[in-house]
Amino acid sequence: MSKYEPLEQYLKSQTATELRMTFADVEALIGTPLPRSAILYRMWWSNNASNHVHAQSWLDAGYRTEQVDMDGKTLVFVRESALHGVAESQREFEPMEKKQGRHPLIGSMKGTFTIEPGWDLTKPALDEEELEEMEANLERTADLIAEGLSGKSR
Repeated sequence: MSKYEPLEQYLKSQTATELRMTFADVEALIGTPLPRSAILYRMWWSNNASNHVHAQSWLDAGYRTEQVDMDGKTLVFVRESALHGVAESQREFEPMEKKQGRHPLIGSMKGTFTIEPGWDLTKPALDEEELEEMEANLERTADLIAEGLSGKSR
């Protein structure tokens, strides 16, 4: 059993997309003080599982570390699915694959807004008074531009 398995189990049990924790919270979960390098070096908190055995625990739980504040001794664990896309549950999530010829932002807004029932999509965004005011402002601006141009040509 890994020293960091309790952290992994805790993260697996969470449903939040972001978990803000202190270094002391992590120590309480693993039941032992963090190594000195965790307190001194930001790299200890990197998401490189090939070089860091402890990183494998949060990566296996589906989280990555972000916003590591060495002075404040805090960090944020962010669920992987929150970084790549939108899914109703973690099981539905499949990481985005890099597709040739397709911009990475295509589909990035999927599921980000809803239209309230009964909302009239054909209704103008501005009411009659606001529209008249905007047209008057445009006319004044056009007049000022015309005056400025005619003044320069003299």
